[in-house]
Amino acid sequence: MSFAMLDAAGAESPFGGGYSMFILIGAMLLAMYFLMWRPQKKREKKAQDLRSSIEIGDEVTTIGGIVGRVVSIKEDNFVLETAGERSRMRFKRWAIQEVGKLQLEGSGEMEAPPAEKKGLFSGLFGGGKKKDGEG
Repeated sequence: MSFAMLDAAGAESPFGGGYSMFILIGAMLLAMYFLMWRPQKKREKKAQDLRSSIEIGDEVTTIGGIVGRVVSIKEDNFVLETAGERSRMRFKRWAIQEVGKLQLEGSGEMEAPPAEKKGLFSGLFGGGKKKDGEG
């Protein structure tokens, strides 16, 4: 029998009432919002805050793995100086993966230990930290 014949005969559809399908789709959309879109927006906001907080003298790691100190900042560009040959390269702000603040002598600003530096992807993989007593 087809569903049209069941409806005409007054029998109930095997999928439930007409509104149950809309409720199920709505519940799936709501779950997708809380499991996918909302956390993504939080990560994007955190990344934007990280990129906008750089200052001259900060140690920066780019998404390509280049590490250096910021020597100049313009609108959405910054110049990075590497340690070895003191070469300077210009990058876009979106290329920043990790920022370490510079510790100045005599100031109250403290640099975080290397294990506590915050990167964009440290929350995804746990940062590789192990607790004491774990092998």
